[in-house]
Amino acid sequence: MLSLDAIREQFPALTQKVYGKPLIYLDNAATTQTPIDVLVACREYKERFNANPHRGAHYLGVQATTLYENARDKVAKFINAASGQEVIFTKNATEALNLVAYSYGMSKISQDEEIVLCISEHHSNLVPWQMVAKAKGAKLRYLYLADDYTLSWSEVEKVITEKTALVAIAQMSNVLGTVYPLKDVIAYGHEKGAVVVVDGAQSVPHLQTDVQALDADFFAFSGHKMYGPMGIGVLYGKREHLEAMSPFLRGGEMVEYVEEQVTTFNELPYKFEAGTPNVEGAVGLAAAIDFLEKISLEDVKAYEDGLTSYALGKLQEVPYLKIYGALDAKGRGPVISFSLEGCHPHDVATIVDSDGIALRAGHHCAQPLMRYLGAPATSRISFALYNTKDEIDACVASLKGVRRWLGHGS
Repeated sequence: MLSLDAIREQFPALTQKVYGKPLIYLDNAATTQTPIDVLVACREYKERFNANPHRGAHYLGVQATTLYENARDKVAKFINAASGQEVIFTKNATEALNLVAYSYGMSKISQDEEIVLCISEHHSNLVPWQMVAKAKGAKLRYLYLADDYTLSWSEVEKVITEKTALVAIAQMSNVLGTVYPLKDVIAYGHEKGAVVVVDGAQSVPHLQTDVQALDADFFAFSGHKMYGPMGIGVLYGKREHLEAMSPFLRGGEMVEYVEEQVTTFNELPYKFEAGTPNVEGAVGLAAAIDFLEKISLEDVKAYEDGLTSYALGKLQEVPYLKIYGALDAKGRGPVISFSLEGCHPHDVATIVDSDGIALRAGHHCAQPLMRYLGAPATSRISFALYNTKDEIDACVASLKGVRRWLGHGS
């Protein structure tokens, strides 16, 4: 792995000061900062090759097409898809999951069938399935977590049955950091005849992803959580599913022939990519993948596991602080949610922000989980490969002063 100093030098945003203090950025589960390699790749595309792909025979059009399709191939290799035709570019994971809900769920799920979700799902992998269930007369069922914030196998066996048409589950919770036994859940879902949709937005930046080994039917993630630009996401789908699905959006590019009364659709993956695509975003995502692979995800995970373990220990030294999630780094990702007794999370975020520390506060787009935990909101810190133990120490020191600042005395 590159030295920490060499990694941090790649991120211009980390050099700035906030309220006269060095920025400590601990909101990486929402969006990571962008390395120079990605910024340069995006800028070079805009400056030199800005054109519509697939449509122009001129030089810029050919270059844009090459860059766009090379990015697709790079993504396919990164997640070990069988083919680039199984990689659909979207604007984010949310759009990718909605694509599956509209194009697969609305046509394949029938009345009285069941859709199974985990109670910890992000709204992006929950609200679309509420829509499908309501429209199709299907039933939503939930996998609930054990007291240690894990998903017990007995719960999986109880909830996923022969009535289950589809299982939608994140590989890693964006609130608890819990990494679910995804491969086993997928295998069990398939045994019962269900299709499995995976939200990989939190896991892809931290874990090696192999969609074929997982045997996932659909897998969605976003570029902006893995050091890439905003506005670019990915849907992986097994070819047999994608071939059978109707397009989500209709218009230019996704067509083969258009007549006055009828249209035939383009081949994969283009039938799901209507209109002018975000070539700049795809180029940036490809550069982000190069950046991660240069360091290696194995080394990234080892480093972030160390940060998470260190932070969990330090946070437990803060009086009146409750952690939601496992108290050790095993089986969890670099995401830690917590509450401070007598302190609203928004107040916590505002107070530590005055020390230059960026963390998250709120329900984290996971309101059903918040209700299940009995916490309307939490504070959340989340790590990336550029964070340090010194930053964790500074955050903990700031948190220790929050209750006193709010007049609680300690």
